[in-house]
Amino acid sequence: MTAVIALNGGLVLDSICRIEREFADQLGQSTLVVDLAGVSEVDSTAISLLLQWRRQAVAAKRQLQFRNPPASLLSLAALYGVEEFLQFLND
Repeated sequence: MTAVIALNGGLVLDSICRIEREFADQLGQSTLVVDLAGVSEVDSTAISLLLQWRRQAVAAKRQLQFRNPPASLLSLAALYGVEEFLQFLND
């Protein structure tokens, strides 16, 4: 079964700890989709969080997809050269 996390609002320093706590239980799903369509603001901590989730998924041999990233997140991922690791998908 595929679990879906829909992130909304800012994915910034002030919200990262809350988001980590809020979705910690769902990160253990064997297949997880993180829908980023509702993300309105990002900073470098957004990239850090998504990379952390990707590393955890790879280590646990789970499937993780990041879908519908906003342009600002794509821009940051390109700036840091990590877009291939995050493997963003668009619906």
